[in-house]
Amino acid sequence: MGIIVNLDVMMAKRKVSLNELSEKVGVTIANLSILKTGKAKAVRFSTLGAICEALECQPGDLLEWRDDPI
Repeated sequence: MGIIVNLDVMMAKRKVSLNELSEKVGVTIANLSILKTGKAKAVRFSTLGAICEALECQPGDLLEWRDDPI
């Protein structure tokens, strides 16, 4: 139960690498990797907005709530 981060899915759809996204967003590769693997406890709205701008998507494309554990 919880929030699922679909950053890896959106990056694959947009054919953007972690290095490219890091440069566009101004967030370290390490921090993006934490988000990508779903290990992040929080994300700043400014970071979420920058990722959405870089990937041309909406926050709902990146974040999903699931009631059942995976």
